[in-house]
Amino acid sequence: MITAEALGKTYSSGGRPLPVLQGIDLVIDSEAFVAVVGPSGSGKTTLLGLLAGLDRPTAGRVTLDGQDLSALTEDQRAEFRARHVGFVFQTFHLLPTLTALENVLVPLELVGGAREARNRAVALLERVGLGDRMDHFPAQLSGGEQQRVALARAFANRPKILFADEPTGNLDQDTGATIVEMLEELNREARTTLVMVTHDLTVAERAHRVIALAGGRVVSDREGGGGAAVVRPAASDVAGR
Repeated sequence: MITAEALGKTYSSGGRPLPVLQGIDLVIDSEAFVAVVGPSGSGKTTLLGLLAGLDRPTAGRVTLDGQDLSALTEDQRAEFRARHVGFVFQTFHLLPTLTALENVLVPLELVGGAREARNRAVALLERVGLGDRMDHFPAQLSGGEQQRVALARAFANRPKILFADEPTGNLDQDTGATIVEMLEELNREARTTLVMVTHDLTVAERAHRVIALAGGRVVSDREGGGGAAVVRPAASDVAGR
């Protein structure tokens, strides 16, 4: 479902190159749940952005569901994401002037079908326990409720791939655990491939596979506690053995 080949990203800082990711090789199977962990500055969020096609790599390439992202223009990548990819962010990214229902409707309206879109948005909000909060604005919702709206929105277009960047980072422990459980349930039901960046090792251990980054490289690629997924070591790890 996801392939990264010799993936690298270098930024410029003070006129000097600043490598953030170097030589990342990954294969992630369909319907896998993969957690990406590592210290601050290790390249986790940068990797997620490259895998999702939100940014272009300096080196290497990413293939999502058979599509080489480097072959697409920025507009084509945006259209591909709208149809095949879902996102959940730490800061929710809800539109403050829209209700919970309207926020979930946004990605659905981009692909048309107004009546079906509304029915699906309502069903998803009910699924995440917000059937009685659909007409509330984000400012009227708790952090956990806002993240549940974000979950419903992420699954609105029935994505094949879901990327989550620290989805529990702004929540207390109990609320965060509820969100992860809900994310896992929705993911199993939708048979989606899930890649999640997290600093919480307890959350990471729920995944099928845990990939650890340090210094912009993969330093560990192992099976997690969430299931017996096939784990392929990164090519960079193999070369170093």
